[in-house]
Amino acid sequence: MIRRRAPGKIGRTGPDAHRRVRRRWWAPALAVGLLLAGGVTVAASRGSAPAPVRIAVSGPARPVAAAAPVTTPGPVPDAVAPAPSSPPVRLLVPRIGVDAPVQGVGLNPDGTVEVPPLDRPGQVGWYRNGPVPGGDGPTVLLGHYDTRKGPAVFHGLPGLRPGDRVDVRRQDGSTFSYRVRELHQYAKDAFPTELVYGATAGPQLRLVTCGGTLGGNGHYSDNIVVFADPLPAGS
Repeated sequence: MIRRRAPGKIGRTGPDAHRRVRRRWWAPALAVGLLLAGGVTVAASRGSAPAPVRIAVSGPARPVAAAAPVTTPGPVPDAVAPAPSSPPVRLLVPRIGVDAPVQGVGLNPDGTVEVPPLDRPGQVGWYRNGPVPGGDGPTVLLGHYDTRKGPAVFHGLPGLRPGDRVDVRRQDGSTFSYRVRELHQYAKDAFPTELVYGATAGPQLRLVTCGGTLGGNGHYSDNIVVFADPLPAGS
């Protein structure tokens, strides 16, 4: 189930894509609103906030149905010590049948954020200017919900439940594992930049895709964000 958040209920953690994004402890700062069918709204900053830009992507075939709220399973567990640095190469999410390659994405020369190519709908993008899996802070993985040709890698993301396991294989051969804590659905004009990309007390994972309803303009109304906490080594 997905907890639905409406505009105006996120407070200080929910600036929209048109508001200033402060420089984070890992730079450059990034505010992302995965809108939709028609594109990804992004504001990236190297000390000052430019106007948001749109990265064109193919339109999805169908909307994500809204679901009833989830019950958050208690407080965030104590922080796990950061692991040695190694980039992700594969994402495994057994509940929804994801076993997908991960490719780093960064910034284009014009400051926009790269996205996985549409001709590889099964590929996950890792924002490589942020923490690696197991690093100190939120690792952010982004994926298409679908394309004009059908479902994409994160099509099943709304089906995740608190307690589900997520494994991220890293380039050094190690695997860093997480447990889903909660899922939220945010209106695109209230994307919680600070909550998703801001500093955390230890390793965290975010999975982000499109959500909500498909409007007449071909755009999704919302974003779906999965928040996951690290599991102890050997779990």
